Amino acid sequence: MKTQSNLRMPYNCWRKFRVILSLLFIVLSNFILSAQILDSTSIQGSTAAVVIDGNKLFYLRGITSFPAADRARLVTERIISIAETKSFNSDSIQIIEENDRTVISADGIVIVRLFDADAEIEGLSRQILSEMVKHNITKAINSYRYERSSKLIIKRIIYAAIATVVLIFLLFLFRFLSRRFDNFLEAKVKAKMEVLESQSHSIIQAKQLWTALRGFTKTIKVILTILIIIFYFNFVLGLFPLTKPIAAELFSLLIKPLGVIGESILAELPNIAFLVVLIFVVRYLIKLIKLFFKGLSQETIVLSNFDSDWAWPTFKIVRFLIIVFAIVLAYPYIPGSESDAFKGISVLLGIMFSIGSSSFISNIVAGYSLTYRRAFKLGDWIKIENDFGEVIDIKPFVTRIRSLKNEEVIIPNSNLINSQVINYSSLAKKRGLILHTTVGIGYETPWRLVEEMLKAAADRTEGLLKEPPPYVLQKSLGDFAVVYEINAFCNDPSLMMKIYSALHQNILDIFNENNVQIMTPAYEGDPAEPKVVLKEKWHTPLKTDNKQQ
Repeated sequence: MKTQSNLRMPYNCWRKFRVILSLLFIVLSNFILSAQILDSTSIQGSTAAVVIDGNKLFYLRGITSFPAADRARLVTERIISIAETKSFNSDSIQIIEENDRTVISADGIVIVRLFDADAEIEGLSRQILSEMVKHNITKAINSYRYERSSKLIIKRIIYAAIATVVLIFLLFLFRFLSRRFDNFLEAKVKAKMEVLESQSHSIIQAKQLWTALRGFTKTIKVILTILIIIFYFNFVLGLFPLTKPIAAELFSLLIKPLGVIGESILAELPNIAFLVVLIFVVRYLIKLIKLFFKGLSQETIVLSNFDSDWAWPTFKIVRFLIIVFAIVLAYPYIPGSESDAFKGISVLLGIMFSIGSSSFISNIVAGYSLTYRRAFKLGDWIKIENDFGEVIDIKPFVTRIRSLKNEEVIIPNSNLINSQVINYSSLAKKRGLILHTTVGIGYETPWRLVEEMLKAAADRTEGLLKEPPPYVLQKSLGDFAVVYEINAFCNDPSLMMKIYSALHQNILDIFNENNVQIMTPAYEGDPAEPKVVLKEKWHTPLKTDNKQQ
């Protein structure tokens, strides 16, 4: 009894387990079946066309296990196979009616099976649809054979060759006519534009109008050339069965994008008109403001407490503010400004500008700060740390100076803010620039004589002003010599280095003439004879090698 009970327990458990598995299987089967039915319902709504040589014969509906595209492809392959069989007679195609379908066959070969679902696509009965499908298949087979006949292919190759010759001729003719047209514009229209510019007092720029006209004509030429080439390829590709589908899609590839662009332009036409008007208004407003600031720079228009050197920097600031204000006005009217893509690009550009604009902004602020501080202007001679030269260019970002050695030194404006700038030209015209140099003379030489010699040397130097007169300062009383400084005025800083050289030459000459020894830079002891150059040795000729002569 114990043994039988022990055997029944596993058996009963197994039965329960099988029941549970059966229930799970039934539930999963029902779930999968319902999913397939739903999927089949969604796929049954898809259709595909049977296409031969670019011609659509009829449409077929698909199911889950046999999608519409695969079904249409299989039918197409059957029709092509039958058409390539020369012994097949297209009149032998038959329609066989069955309970739930209609079979169209030829010599026992099934071409297509039509169902009520296929007839629903056209809104016809299955019997009427089958007659139409039979007619289209027969017509497609005959057309397929005709299009691939050797005589017709040779004939169309000749047509393609003629079309190629015509294309080459048209391209050469178009190029010849375009050159004649360009010469006509150059001779007639350009001269009238120049007259119009002079009559409008340069408000209308002939060069800009001419550039716009040439750009427009070039665009028209390119479009016409592309259209001629497209018509050629459409004609040639349409001659042959294999390339006919490409020809059918060639124009759609071009026309569809143009259609979308055209519809977008028509939809945005009021906004585009506003933008065009805004651009013209802003453009001519900036031109009028530029004329005003040009008058300020040339001092034909004078404003109190406004320096003429501020005219162009101020114009650039005003122009920038006008353009920013115009952009703010134009932004809502820009096509696509409300799209997420446009906003994303705007945010990206803003982030990129904010990350990389720290030095950019600092240089601009520094450049305008220097201008309004009147630190220097074009043509001034300045010294910035170890760089000395003439200011040749002032930009919002950098300042360029030309050194005495004809070197171009480019200095970022942000560096100028934190550097000491010495301007030699700002006061030179009004008060004169004081040039000065020092000499050390012994105590045995009367200071009055030294001052007279230094003033005489300055008087001999070309480029130094007579008024105000030069003057001498006794800088220090050293251990072995008195340090004298000659100060003289000049009004041209660009000649400063030449004047210094001439002044030093004249100082040497006049001290030698008076047998006065210059003790700069150091003194060790009194020599047996004064260290001067006698006058008869001033013009000692240069000795050269006789062999070289």
